[in-house]
Amino acid sequence: MAIKRNRNKRNEDTLLDLSEARTSASHFLEENQTKIIAIVAGLVIIFGGIFVYKNLIQKPKEEKALAQMWKAQYQFEQDSFLVALENPGGGYSGFLSIIKDYKGTKAGNLSNFYAGLSYLNLGNYDAALTHLNKFKPTDKIGPTLKYGALGDAYSELNQMDKAMENYKKAASASENDLLTPYYMKKLALLHEAQTQTEEALALFREIKSRYPNSNEALTIDKYIARAEAK
Repeated sequence: MAIKRNRNKRNEDTLLDLSEARTSASHFLEENQTKIIAIVAGLVIIFGGIFVYKNLIQKPKEEKALAQMWKAQYQFEQDSFLVALENPGGGYSGFLSIIKDYKGTKAGNLSNFYAGLSYLNLGNYDAALTHLNKFKPTDKIGPTLKYGALGDAYSELNQMDKAMENYKKAASASENDLLTPYYMKKLALLHEAQTQTEEALALFREIKSRYPNSNEALTIDKYIARAEAK
């Protein structure tokens, strides 16, 4: 009976950790809000700057789009996702309007990313997928953020193969001490939930060796021990 109870306990732990892996991006944004906002703000600067210098004809349109975008960004940072999407106030455009009215601009492209994350946090996963897939990242960190969010959306829709595919892309898109181990762990937990223990164990060990100072590494030993016991 003790063996059966232990097995049940391990199964319960796996289910709990699968739930963790499927947690919406909102929890990660809350825990790392300052860093993520800085990353996204950097995307705005990069997108805006490169486009202005390379496309002088589009400069007024791009500048207007960026000027319209700030209020929606502010509402997004306050977790007012529906407001950010539709009507941030003060006569400024929401992300959906920017996408529609400023096609071809970098601000319009980035608004698809914001819209995807907003819908993800609102639980509208199909809409999240639509906008995230339209977002075209042009810098090093953008693909990680895009594929990670796609993984979250597919996970919430119980499309685990696609979730794993996108978490793998997120973890390998760039070398980032904050995001890479985070998505490696999500990928590992999904592998473990699908009884792909060796794949999960390899990822847990990689997190420990490559990212010893990450938040994920703080508790990784228990995941390694559990996988080794299976």
